[in-house]
Amino acid sequence: MLVLVAGVLWGTVGPAQVLAESAASPVAVGGARISSGGLILAALVLVTRRRAFLALTRRTWGPLLAAAAATGTFQAAFFTSVNLTGAAIATAVVFGLAPVSTGLCERIVLGTGLSRRWWAGTACAIGGVALLMAPASAGGADPAGIALSLVAGTCFGVYTVSAKVLTGRAAGMAAAVSVTLLAGGAVLLPWTLSELPALAAPRSAVLVAWLGIAATAAAYMCFVTGLERVTAAAAGTLSLVEPLVAAGLAVLLLGERMSAPVAAGALLLLGGLFVVSVPARSPRGRRAARYDGAHATGAVKVEATTGERT
Repeated sequence: MLVLVAGVLWGTVGPAQVLAESAASPVAVGGARISSGGLILAALVLVTRRRAFLALTRRTWGPLLAAAAATGTFQAAFFTSVNLTGAAIATAVVFGLAPVSTGLCERIVLGTGLSRRWWAGTACAIGGVALLMAPASAGGADPAGIALSLVAGTCFGVYTVSAKVLTGRAAGMAAAVSVTLLAGGAVLLPWTLSELPALAAPRSAVLVAWLGIAATAAAYMCFVTGLERVTAAAAGTLSLVEPLVAAGLAVLLLGERMSAPVAAGALLLLGGLFVVSVPARSPRGRRAARYDGAHATGAVKVEATTGERT
């Protein structure tokens, strides 16, 4: 599933930053990441489908602005939270809140129902994330850092639902994603420009190249393409594969040991992802319904947990 592929690619961000040992600040790296990813996607669109930008009409401006604001705010809030309270706690709060904020945003904006499977899968996944991050939570957490993590988690939900709306409005998603990334990168441009020498260092340049190509351009395209087949709520829960991948890479590449709580959290998280990602069987004999990108019409609805068009 493409949403899971996106989560896997996003899960490489933290370990890559540790391995690179970049002298640039996290905010500058984050700005360079989304700016370079946006430029890559924009260049691809100009080469392959130049007129795709013309499809971003007034009907798309609302969700585009919401997605761009969420992208820029997420980067600033998340990286500042990491500086204040640590990467482990910040990641736990952000991705623990992400499926809840996404599900609630989708409920408010699109009117999509949240089924028992979604609640069960999300509860398992959030519990798994909490266990994954438990060893790092023994120390005190900065209240401002926690608050900024909550802001970032909410931004993830806003972005996901905004992208889901765009998939139903005949917008070229590559063009739309490039615009949101570039607009979000513009918010962080002062930090990025102020640290260009540090970002140009060999290790930092390799880091930004990986983050821009794989963890941004490719990951965001996988994510928004996958949104065409699943609900935003399900995508929010599936994205929790990111801390699982990060924990696995930390064990394999960084030599970190996996404690009993971490192992239990990984299993619980995998169980939650399985509950959400496995399509539910639909009864036979239902006639097809039309799907407009936001709602299902007719006698058949879009399955709330998996997004399957049944």
